[in-house]
Amino acid sequence: MKRYCQTLELYNDPKLITAYVDEHKHVWKEIKDGIRSVGILDMQIYLYDNRLFMIMDTTDDFDWEKDNNRLAKLPRQSEWETYMSKYQVSIPGQASHQKWHLMEQIFGLNDR
Repeated sequence: MKRYCQTLELYNDPKLITAYVDEHKHVWKEIKDGIRSVGILDMQIYLYDNRLFMIMDTTDDFDWEKDNNRLAKLPRQSEWETYMSKYQVSIPGQASHQKWHLMEQIFGLNDR
């Protein structure tokens, strides 16, 4: 299993942040199905102020570029990204993996 950690900034507006959180209580079925279909096993998003943190666990053969590009082309994915972009500090038209910034692991308790 591979793990990716990413961050994204939301517009610093309490009403928009609340709406963003509410939207994630009802993520479209096609989006969840598409995420799973490209090899993403689990995805969790955490919020602190207007900063998001995502943990994404994938299959061992998940390829960051190839599989994210495949995800971006799946039904309704572009529509979802456009719909959610009103909350996110990002450039219009960006795919999810272009908006979310990969984070570098700098410590692991069990690393040797």
